[in-house]
Amino acid sequence: MQTRKNGPNRGEIGPDNSARILAVDYGRARMGLAIAETSAGVPRPLGVLERINRNEDMRRLRELAREHAVKRIVVGLPLRLDGTRGEMAEEAERFAQRVSKQIGVPVEMVDERLTSWEAERLLEEQIGRVRREIIEHGEKRGRKKEVARQSVDAMAAAVILREYLEGLQAKKEKRGAEA
Repeated sequence: MQTRKNGPNRGEIGPDNSARILAVDYGRARMGLAIAETSAGVPRPLGVLERINRNEDMRRLRELAREHAVKRIVVGLPLRLDGTRGEMAEEAERFAQRVSKQIGVPVEMVDERLTSWEAERLLEEQIGRVRREIIEHGEKRGRKKEVARQSVDAMAAAVILREYLEGLQAKKEKRGAEA
């Protein structure tokens, strides 16, 4: 398991070797989830898992990983703004180690500072767009409900995954420039 800000080292999954990646925004009460194909590079919020207990949480994550044919899991590392580790960072790292051991896919940790703030901003923009659509065109069936379901936690997981995928792309471009 590795902690990084800007993507993986050589020999790991990259844009040339497509795989499905699951991102987890770890929390004590719930976990936000997002998923993406490395080739598409577009993460989408998957939902939220309300925490029950370690065994049940791991069973549900394992089931999700199988269902979506996940080849890698990215877990947000909640560092403090100054970059130091606190209690939640240590807890998230222990969680990531359990995931790696029990689910059997590679797990990486990604700095998640300010992702919840960005997720809230993105959701506010999305909700504003939906409200404008409703006013201009009348309510579009199911659209309002769809946006309401996307919690900040799931959107934060999507932001974590987007940053991870951007790191993969930057690594690929750097390799291309060196060749």
